[in-house]
Amino acid sequence: MAVLTINLKLGLMPRLFHDTLYNSAQSNKDVPALLHKDKSLSYAELVRKSEAMATQLVEHGLSRSGRVAIYLPKQFEAVISFYATSISGGAFVPVNPLLKGPQVAFILQNCDVEILVISLSRYKQIQPELDQISSIKAIILTDCNLEQIPANCLCWNELVKKPYKTSHYSVIGNDIAAILYTSGSTGNPKGVVLSHANLVAGAKSVSEYLENHTDDRLLAVLPFSFDYGLSQLTTAFLSGGSVVLMEYLFPRDVIKAVAKYQITGLAAVPPLWVQLAELEWPLEAKQNLRYFTNSGGAMPQATLAKLMEQLPSSSPYLMYGLTEAFRSTYLDPRQIKNRPTSMGKAIPDAEILVINGHGEECQPGEEGELVHRGPHVALGYWNSPEKTAERFKPLPTQLSDGLTPELAVWSGDTVKKDEEGYLYFVGRKDDMIKSSGYRISPSEIEDIVYKYESVSEISAIGIPHPTLGQAVVLVIKPDADEFDEKALLNYCQKQLPNFMQPKAIRLKAALPRNPNGKINRKALVEEYGNLFNQQ
Repeated sequence: MAVLTINLKLGLMPRLFHDTLYNSAQSNKDVPALLHKDKSLSYAELVRKSEAMATQLVEHGLSRSGRVAIYLPKQFEAVISFYATSISGGAFVPVNPLLKGPQVAFILQNCDVEILVISLSRYKQIQPELDQISSIKAIILTDCNLEQIPANCLCWNELVKKPYKTSHYSVIGNDIAAILYTSGSTGNPKGVVLSHANLVAGAKSVSEYLENHTDDRLLAVLPFSFDYGLSQLTTAFLSGGSVVLMEYLFPRDVIKAVAKYQITGLAAVPPLWVQLAELEWPLEAKQNLRYFTNSGGAMPQATLAKLMEQLPSSSPYLMYGLTEAFRSTYLDPRQIKNRPTSMGKAIPDAEILVINGHGEECQPGEEGELVHRGPHVALGYWNSPEKTAERFKPLPTQLSDGLTPELAVWSGDTVKKDEEGYLYFVGRKDDMIKSSGYRISPSEIEDIVYKYESVSEISAIGIPHPTLGQAVVLVIKPDADEFDEKALLNYCQKQLPNFMQPKAIRLKAALPRNPNGKINRKALVEEYGNLFNQQ
């Protein structure tokens, strides 16, 4: 284990994504880094397997900063692939396991993936799409023996047995470590490019205010393609704690896992918290849970009150983040009773500004755009200079201290702050739908539905929903006298991931227009705004 030996000698502070793994393995080599069902993987084992796979990635054609896509649920092989890619000098691309063929193919093509890590069943499902992607040099299958492997694929079980060689590429903290795909306000998802320094800075900031330590056990229920989900790995490994990997079917399964594994930290999004708050938490689940966190949308106050009543010894952390900056604000648990609707203040080592239309900092109570500056700011969007220029912009001249212009993330979110500097969310500038913690592009849904026969015009909108935050509603001008709504829903189930599925369809003879001739989404949202309150 050559690289681990180097780290032991030098006692390096984390600089690269995989340094957090190496550093914790120095003193915690026999501690479980990962637990999944009834199996565990120690820090030493995770290092060994990650290094072995890193060698194989390079030997099978991975270039410096080349992309490795991981299309798997939360399991050991997924995490090993992340760290193997980092050790090799590549960039890992977690693909949400809920996505289906068309969405997966877009991501793989968009970032010119060189190596794909996937299960045999998933490979068979999307093979037609894979045949069209010329950048792929190798496909590694994780769940089958050598005799089951198709002719053009590699066997994970065989590769991970091979010895480690120091054949990786040399990288620095500013180099690409990962690309996380997030929906944009228009068109297909955008790949947010994160450096090693971004990931390490995010882990340091979050673990600082959560006070993570070696005895922590975090339950990973969120997808690793979601920055909030990936953060469970980075914060735990920075602190030498353990991560329990879980794919749950029912909310009660989450509570059972908290009890079984003696979980100390639980992160979830509002729709899951709404369900968990309605269930009874047994003593075994309560006694070790040191904190719980929320992001991906505002937690309903009634839900928070129920959770605090059931979990009186657990500290609630309400957080706000955007993939382009990993995490931006958190509310100190001691402030919740005084200001329960606040987003809090900036995380450690970040500055959050509220900027008005004149490029000036807003006064208390004045609404403006949230702007994030600091080491968490991503490198931009993959292969999209125009979109990067829209979101990653210099600070106004009067705020830059006369130095070289510093790029910051302009969130597109309207916020305001009070006299003490606490921030409050007001609204979004774009038409993004926020459902179940996911940011959903209306036009991405519309592009799919426009391919369905009998649709003349369509608008996908987000309508307030009691458990989802917002629900996707399709407003359609049909192209025929008779329109089969059930058939369209069946079509959507085949073409769209579960979190994008429409919850209702409404037919109109004509869709409203704004003065520019575009479909007026705002008018439709107002028209159907109480749709789910009436049910």
